[in-house]
Amino acid sequence: MNPEAVERLIEANLEDAEATVRRARGDHDDDHLAATVVSPAFEGLPLVQQHQRVYDALGDHMTTDIHALELSTYTPEEFAERGE
Repeated sequence: MNPEAVERLIEANLEDAEATVRRARGDHDDDHLAATVVSPAFEGLPLVQQHQRVYDALGDHMTTDIHALELSTYTPEEFAERGE
């Protein structure tokens, strides 16, 4: 699955999400991806639940098309504080 398709799925299925997805660095297959996801839906949630929201947004693709996904999740405020 290409990074752009993963971005579209996340943004379509997770409230007000902005996703940036790329191929993971290193000697990985094409199905190893890295994503940065910013969404107000993460407010007040522990990291594990934030990641679960992203997995839920990707649905069955997590078990069929994506072998590994490195996640960085932020609320809009947290992302703004990073200065990116």
